[in-house]
Amino acid sequence: MLRILSRPVKSSAVNRAFSSLPPKAVQPDLDYDFGALEPYISAEIMETHYTKHHRTYIAGYNTNIEKFAEAVEKNDVLTQTQLLPNIRFHGGGFVNHNIFWKSLAPPSAGGGELPKANSALGQAVTSKFGTFDNLINLTNAELANIKGSGWAWLAQNKASKQVEIIATANQDSVPGTHIPLLGIDAWEHAYYLQYKNVKAEYFKAIWNVINWKEAESRFLV
Repeated sequence: MLRILSRPVKSSAVNRAFSSLPPKAVQPDLDYDFGALEPYISAEIMETHYTKHHRTYIAGYNTNIEKFAEAVEKNDVLTQTQLLPNIRFHGGGFVNHNIFWKSLAPPSAGGGELPKANSALGQAVTSKFGTFDNLINLTNAELANIKGSGWAWLAQNKASKQVEIIATANQDSVPGTHIPLLGIDAWEHAYYLQYKNVKAEYFKAIWNVINWKEAESRFLV
């Protein structure tokens, strides 16, 4: 007969586990008003997206890490493993949207203004994709090919330093091998109130408010 031996977890081990638990997620302020991205993204969408959807992910993440902490205290490994998918999903929703808000800027604040051709990012894009128009078209194709919900990212490969287009499903984030430079939300809540089922128009319009300055600040030379 197989015997499973267990030892009680010392308080010091629990304390170490608690010390490694992440802090609660807090929603960052937007750098612009809800209506500042009009007419490309409506004020109604921005307000709903920010105050409803993003906050739901934050609440879900915080609730699940609290439950995870309780499971750690009880040495309940089964509950810990059951909570991990929810933590990943809601945590991804929190982080992805933080990047998304920073990926946007009103035209009056430089939204849609491409980097200079001789800038580090400009050279990286033209070296990999030829032109920014080609990058945009390829990104829109990735967005259109997402089955269900997800994201498209312009990301920098940490090893090669090259820029790449990455698509992720649901609330999955850019892998740790890459640095997210820009993120575009392909979930229906990001466009449906304005563009209905014609999401290709949303993908086309959003480039008018893409914050390339933010992408340049994230790019590692």
